[in-house]
Amino acid sequence: MYNNAKYTNNEMSTGYVRVIHTVPDAPNVDVYADDKLIIRNLAYGNYTDYLSIPEGTYKISLYVAGTRNSPVLANMLTVNKNSILTVAAVGKLSDIGLLAITDSNERRKPGKALIRFLHLSPNAPAVDITLPDGTVVFSNVAFKHITPYIDVPPMNYTLQVRVAGTSNVVLTVPDVNLFADEYYTVYAIGLVGEKPELEALLLMDGKNK
Repeated sequence: MYNNAKYTNNEMSTGYVRVIHTVPDAPNVDVYADDKLIIRNLAYGNYTDYLSIPEGTYKISLYVAGTRNSPVLANMLTVNKNSILTVAAVGKLSDIGLLAITDSNERRKPGKALIRFLHLSPNAPAVDITLPDGTVVFSNVAFKHITPYIDVPPMNYTLQVRVAGTSNVVLTVPDVNLFADEYYTVYAIGLVGEKPELEALLLMDGKNK
């Protein structure tokens, strides 16, 4: 999925950070933390493993892969000891941003899977996430909004993404296979009615994943 350079220092307190590229019209990017290359050639729809990063505040810069001209994005990120973060490049290239998401910070319920949903399709309306029978799992989730984790029985699910408050299905996501005692985030990325098409990514959350 990616080609990354590990950025570690075992002598310092660390947090854990992975990066996902969800900007549909952006090129592959290299990611720098305080001018140190940490991720190379990350493409749209791809994501890294968690990197172990010393706690602190960093300037995160994204450059077109293989260049060091003006960054397409630069923003600050604070990494705390033992924090687990996913950092998403979001939006379109004209208004690209970084979204820092705290992963797997809810109390675990033994024998259950935990799942949440994050809407990162920049031209999609607010959506409901439902089962095929219409049961609403998450309601009225707008762009860049993330739901809390909920606990569900571990099994294989089919999820549907519907325009909020309607039966209009814009995406069906089969084979969402959830295991007990694990955390998951479903990311909706892509574009409605344009290329790249709307799709869903299922990521397992947590530093040991």
